[in-house]
Amino acid sequence: MKQVTATGQNVEEAVESALAQLQTTKDRAEIDIIDEGKKGIFGIFGSRPAVVKVTVIIDPIEEAQNFLKSISEQMGAPVEIEVKREGKQVNFVLTGEKIALLIGKRGQTLNSLQYLTQLVINRSSNRYLTVILDAEDYRNRRNETLIQLAHRLAQKAVKTGKDVALEPMPSYERKVIHSALSENKRVKTFSDGSEPHRYIVITPSK
Repeated sequence: MKQVTATGQNVEEAVESALAQLQTTKDRAEIDIIDEGKKGIFGIFGSRPAVVKVTVIIDPIEEAQNFLKSISEQMGAPVEIEVKREGKQVNFVLTGEKIALLIGKRGQTLNSLQYLTQLVINRSSNRYLTVILDAEDYRNRRNETLIQLAHRLAQKAVKTGKDVALEPMPSYERKVIHSALSENKRVKTFSDGSEPHRYIVITPSK
């Protein structure tokens, strides 16, 4: 949250000074008049400056978009962003000529960007928001891969009678694995480790 206290000969002048310091406009700011000031005799004696406190109103989704645009340009892969909001979940769908750079191997770059964007959006949000980044329908394709992986590793756990640990994954990917094996009576799944290196273990049912 950006906030400044400014003075001026009158309220309007004090507000203009504060807006200039914050590099913002009236429609994007909250203005509190602390002291309306006093002109004084002949405009000099006993005069008191006006004092205002101006706070920038930050749109968390807009801030997250700006962050994504800035970082993608720095990576040499500028993007267009489509925003879809569903309650507390905000989906950012990225498109661009070099989108593969932002996805990375097995989506690792996309997952890292998603984690950072979630930190950015919740820095200025008054309630916790969950961020999902997608590009070229990667999430759906990844989900299908994870479901196939879950069933394959469950078979391995049953066959060997030993626990099988998966690679670290973000929480929503772990949910896909848990869900895929929830009705498989031959195995159980649980998460282990700490974020952002938390992973799933598939264990054969005793």
